[in-house]
Amino acid sequence: MHITNDNKIKKLIVIGDRVLIRLTKPNERTESGLYLPPGIQEKEKVQQGYIIKTGPGYAIPVPTEDEPWKQDDDKVKYIPLQAKEGDLAIFLLSGATEVIYEGDKYYIVPQGAILLLEREEEL
Repeated sequence: MHITNDNKIKKLIVIGDRVLIRLTKPNERTESGLYLPPGIQEKEKVQQGYIIKTGPGYAIPVPTEDEPWKQDDDKVKYIPLQAKEGDLAIFLLSGATEVIYEGDKYYIVPQGAILLLEREEEL
């Protein structure tokens, strides 16, 4: 897998339903053969890259109960994302935000802009 192991990425905290993606190189093909043809990438409407980090998910409020004996837990719970670190994502560029961090280019993408995921795991 082509994932960055730099400690600098550990400092980043992705918020909510977003993921941090590093684009694949042009014509980079996965072991299973998934890749975007150059014509698609040139139009820049769709891109592919590896998910480096994910946010906690979709926030859902926790009902407050006035029970003094209960401990104060987190006030927010999350529905986890379908996307996971290490997945290859094909996503809509129009929904993404480009960022440069420590000289490297990444995209912050809401899960809703992801069209397809490829996960390297045994079935």
